[in-house]
Amino acid sequence: MGGVLAEANGQRPGAVETAFLVINCCEEPHELYGIPKPHVTAPQPPAELPPATSQHVSVMPRESLSFLALQPGMTVVDGTLGGGGHTRLLAEAVGPTGRVIAIDRDPVAIDRGARELAGLPIRFAQANFRDIPEVLDAVGAETVDGVLLDVGLSSDQLADRSRGFSFDADGPLDLRFDPTEGEPAWRLVNRLRPETLADLIYEFGEERYSRRIARRIAAARERQPIESARDFARLVASAIPRQSPPPRIHPATRTFQALRIAVNEELKSLQIALERIPSRLRPGGRLVVISFHSLEDRLVKTAFRSPQTWECLTRSPREAQPDEVAANSRSRSARLRAAARLA
Repeated sequence: MGGVLAEANGQRPGAVETAFLVINCCEEPHELYGIPKPHVTAPQPPAELPPATSQHVSVMPRESLSFLALQPGMTVVDGTLGGGGHTRLLAEAVGPTGRVIAIDRDPVAIDRGARELAGLPIRFAQANFRDIPEVLDAVGAETVDGVLLDVGLSSDQLADRSRGFSFDADGPLDLRFDPTEGEPAWRLVNRLRPETLADLIYEFGEERYSRRIARRIAAARERQPIESARDFARLVASAIPRQSPPPRIHPATRTFQALRIAVNEELKSLQIALERIPSRLRPGGRLVVISFHSLEDRLVKTAFRSPQTWECLTRSPREAQPDEVAANSRSRSARLRAAARLA
């Protein structure tokens, strides 16, 4: 896995000083997590600047801060930088004597965060949150006081029509968080056997019409390759029987979710992170995870049941308050669980 570690500082008014360091970790951190020490290369500038400001609104910020229980001078990891809303709040909580290590797989999020959050005590790392130990080694942090994971899709990614996260995007059906890593979704749907594709859509999307959808995909790609997100969304919708009243979500929602999880190995990454994070949390340190569908929440719930590792702080998942849901509909499906590391 390749990554970029960047630190922004605001030494000059109106200017952002950003150093970029490349971290190279192994592709598959499964061999008892025998990942080699990250290799650091010479500083490299970003290829291009991301959009000026983030459109993303962080979910459940009050609850996240409450469960993390941060104090000035602490060190905390935001494993999913996204639009930087949570990250800014964490930096304000630990103050100038503390430190926030902000991680994201998306290079656009890293570039934007390094500019928008300049001057705060934040280090930025382009990496998968399952590689938190390697990032901590790179910044010289043995243990931390807290970790926050918000594993949902960013509104900025949905708004980027070139990446295929939106149903009406005219760009390619890519769906990768890191466009330089892994296989794009359009290639996946054009090469998988219908039976395998149906299983993937059912397992990761919990889609009851997975076999009908897979058959429709197989028939369509025989005429011409599937490429755009918009065309794919219409194709999936055409395979699902119309319902009355119409469903609350777009008919292609679960299929897009399944493909996104597959190409980004989201559940695998979350499982590995949940196994690795405890070793880098100090005793009493907190882990807060915000998930957006039952597959993720199930993994977190199971991990927090370990009485040797965790004191679970949420007997049932916390949900967003009505005022937040009214202001940010995306928070409706958010589920927050928290636990404290035992000695």
